[in-house]
Amino acid sequence: MSAKVLEAREHCKAAEKYLKTSLLRWKPDFDSAADEYSQAAQCYRIARELENSKNCHLKASEYYKKNRAFFHAAKSLENALIVCKEKASPEELYNLAMEASSLYQQHGSGDSGASILDKAAKILEENSPELAVKLFQQAADVSATESSQHQGSEYISKASRLLVKLQRYDQAVDSLRREIGFHQEADNVGAVGRLTVAIVLVQLARGDNVAAEKAYKEWGSNCEMAEIQTLEQLLQAYDEEDRESAKKALASPFIRNMDVEYARLAASVPLPEGMEPAPKATVRENAAPSYVSANAQSTTVAEVMHEDDEEESPYEAVNIPKKSDDEDDLC
Repeated sequence: MSAKVLEAREHCKAAEKYLKTSLLRWKPDFDSAADEYSQAAQCYRIARELENSKNCHLKASEYYKKNRAFFHAAKSLENALIVCKEKASPEELYNLAMEASSLYQQHGSGDSGASILDKAAKILEENSPELAVKLFQQAADVSATESSQHQGSEYISKASRLLVKLQRYDQAVDSLRREIGFHQEADNVGAVGRLTVAIVLVQLARGDNVAAEKAYKEWGSNCEMAEIQTLEQLLQAYDEEDRESAKKALASPFIRNMDVEYARLAASVPLPEGMEPAPKATVRENAAPSYVSANAQSTTVAEVMHEDDEEESPYEAVNIPKKSDDEDDLC
């Protein structure tokens, strides 16, 4: 048994003594007990006994909370989250982060509350992206409460990109609208212009060309010239069902240089159906002449001869008058 484990157990015994009452101590000393459990947790962590370390941090948080030391209670929960991040279930990590954030806010440290949510979301982002999205959105709400629009926009931006990656386009549109709202309050016109391109791409991915055009009309005034040209070419191509023009607009350098999630989205946006041109007739070289029936040839010759008979003769007809009866008598 390592020396650190023995030291941790000594701290736990000391914590239990502080929790007992006696004639000279009528109430448990929660603050001293919490300090002892916190030191025990550090010793267990060094000894790589992570489960014991987590349990000691949780006990320390409980007794700090009873003593209304909300900041230290939240810090103990944050340490517990970091210690067990590799072994705990996603739901447990999510609950620890939410509780720690609530305690930070009760202490008046809203920024720390948002930070722990962001930290937990990054841990969960790969294996449990749905929970990570909730944590990013909650972090944005906490920052908005603290009037930190810039930090809030960063948190909601992470949620938007993650929703696009998950192909949850309906939720991504709502998240992008919130993100635009953060930037509008901060009077960040350039960011609103870039997000206009992003929301148009998401609407096209949803197959809603009308909503994409409405989004451009609503926020297009914030776009720069390159963004305007790209969006107008793109929307016109979808309106005219021009596949080649739409493909060219989606492959523009401006869109390729956007965030990775939006650049990948542009490559997967369904193109308009378009009008396929009719195939051109091809002529085969050295082809045999077309077959013509002999009966058809005879009929044709007969028709030509009949038409020749009906043509007027080049010579004028001469009318010979008939002799009357009187002229015969005279003869």
